[in-house]
Amino acid sequence: MELKQIKDIDIADKKVFIRCDFNVPQDEFGNITDDRRIRSALATINYCVDHNCAVILASHNGRPKGEFDAKYSLAPIAKRLQTLLKRDVILAADVVGEDAAKKVAALEGGGVLLLENLRFEKGETKNDETFAKRLADMAEIYINDAFGVSHRAHASVEAITKFFPNDKKVAGFLLSKEINFFDRVLRHPTRPFIAVIGGSKVSGKLQALENLLHKVDKLIIGGGMAFTFLKALGEDVGDSLVEDDLIPDALRILEEAKRHNVKLYLPVDVVCAQSVDAGAVIIYTTTKEIPAGWKGLDIGPATTRLFREALEGAQTILWNGPMGVYEIEKFAKGSFKISHRIAESHATKIVGGGDTADVVQRADDADEMTFISTGGGASLELLEGKILPGVQALMSEEGQ
Repeated sequence: MELKQIKDIDIADKKVFIRCDFNVPQDEFGNITDDRRIRSALATINYCVDHNCAVILASHNGRPKGEFDAKYSLAPIAKRLQTLLKRDVILAADVVGEDAAKKVAALEGGGVLLLENLRFEKGETKNDETFAKRLADMAEIYINDAFGVSHRAHASVEAITKFFPNDKKVAGFLLSKEINFFDRVLRHPTRPFIAVIGGSKVSGKLQALENLLHKVDKLIIGGGMAFTFLKALGEDVGDSLVEDDLIPDALRILEEAKRHNVKLYLPVDVVCAQSVDAGAVIIYTTTKEIPAGWKGLDIGPATTRLFREALEGAQTILWNGPMGVYEIEKFAKGSFKISHRIAESHATKIVGGGDTADVVQRADDADEMTFISTGGGASLELLEGKILPGVQALMSEEGQ
């Protein structure tokens, strides 16, 4: 997969439109609690500033319903970005309105302008071409550096690319890094290659599991999705989360694993409770003895040992999805212990964004991972073997 990148074209002294992903977590007071996505965009922004570009940044934040909502304003992001860039960042009061137009027209080389939340405009999520054209008219060069939304066919990601010629639209450093990393790992992994897949539901990761079966040496399945597989094998899983309609798919994956000589690991014990809350009473039980009325909410100590031993000797580890309801402390131990084990491995360690990145952060293992993706949904679609809408338009002809 060959992406056209910034260094492939001349951007000096041009107006550039950079689609970033500044959709960062904030507390109830609007304070940014994790600025990793903002920091990840700095390389591309600084490269453009160093080439005397007038830089127009665009992003969404949260899920406003197509109209202004102060709760989702990018004002806190502009402030943090200004601190990180060590230069002024101008914030437009709107996206394609009068204030944005005035500030875009006045923007000079080396200047940085941040448009307000793209999703304040209904046309963004509808992939509206009229709205996309208004965005495109602001600049001479389009740069997509928003891996986390590149699986979305939205106006600032997909429709906008129709209004730039092939030599004027490229991938930023972050997007290139994400795509190339996943592409290289999935095509040419150093073996043994082990995938650790968790999360709540099989339905969200069915295609990824099917695609990985043809690539990995071992597949470790944890989290709520494991119970569908356990029930498929005839286990009584109590009130644990099960997608009954996907039991035939689970059986097919188990059979495929055997056929491809992929060693597939499932939990052998779990932490159970009758309700998903911090005050719930918990018990430890094997997966064969989950009582009626109880549900598995984390992998147990025996499973943790089993999974840790399965990871021994790995040369490439891909992790996507937590092992339990990690947001609640008493159900977080399994996810944290797997995080620690992966972190201490000498393997190439790729973390698939979203909740998994959050687990790694909370476990204080982020610095030990080889690569942490900035996009959960986007990384999952790459694992499914898909080409993302936001990436397709940026591929060189030989890469298509």
